[in-house]
Amino acid sequence: MGRMVFRPLDGLLLLDKPAGLSSNQALQQARRLFRAEKGGHTGALDPLATGLLPLCFGEATKIAGLLLGGRKAYEAEVGLGRTTDTDDADGEVLRDRPVPALDRARVEAALAPLTGRIRQRPPIFSALKQGGEPLYAKARRGEAIEVPEREVEVESIRLIELDGDRLRLAVTCGSGTYIRSLARDLGEALGCGAHVTALRRTWVEPFLEPRMHTLEALEAVAAQAGEPGLDALLLPVEAGLAGFEPVSLDADQARRLGHGQPVPVAGEVATNLNLQGPDGRSLGLGRRDEAGQVWPQRLFRWASAC
Repeated sequence: MGRMVFRPLDGLLLLDKPAGLSSNQALQQARRLFRAEKGGHTGALDPLATGLLPLCFGEATKIAGLLLGGRKAYEAEVGLGRTTDTDDADGEVLRDRPVPALDRARVEAALAPLTGRIRQRPPIFSALKQGGEPLYAKARRGEAIEVPEREVEVESIRLIELDGDRLRLAVTCGSGTYIRSLARDLGEALGCGAHVTALRRTWVEPFLEPRMHTLEALEAVAAQAGEPGLDALLLPVEAGLAGFEPVSLDADQARRLGHGQPVPVAGEVATNLNLQGPDGRSLGLGRRDEAGQVWPQRLFRWASAC
């Protein structure tokens, strides 16, 4: 079998990541299916987790950092009475404790301090880096790790179901929030410990009602309709910029910006403006200074052709 030849491909794929794969493994499988030369994901999901993992191909990788910083929503299943070293079911058991009699009022009272702008200690098994190395690599070697708390935003936590030593939560939060940490801290507040047993990411801003595609579904499309069928599932790069202020440019302004020159455009000082050419296509990101000049920040490949 010959070596795979990759191709230039630009767009966003809303992948429904399966359990058991790392985000990078899922990315590489999708990238090979599409034969995309360049790809990246927008914020890792744990191997245990499923759900929305936006993948960026080609020029879309230039906005991956913006998607990484967006709000996210999850549904989590939490097992009470057990703590693990990873704060989820994939880890080694550290301690088992009896679960007290609980009702919704008691659980909701324990959830209240975990909502809003809070201080949170990330799990020691996480992709956060310390000294240039992921924490999980240090943890696997058995090194003692001190993980400092950091501030995160938890917009809401809703108790969906309470069933004995199991509960289900719906969480909406900002970037950098660990659901595993929320489960761990909830368990400690209840006095019995807890860990995540299942986790699904339901949306990532700006994809609030995403049409996700599983790897199995993508393989079926590839078998039946080939690459044209796969390409039809991609969203344009512009779909990732839906939440940013659009700036409409005429042909001359687009040409000048495409060559790195500023142009005067009325409006307030702002960064990450969505610069749009006369045809409405996004040319990239820009910023507006106090003098009303818009400067290019990060342009897409086709901007220079204007």
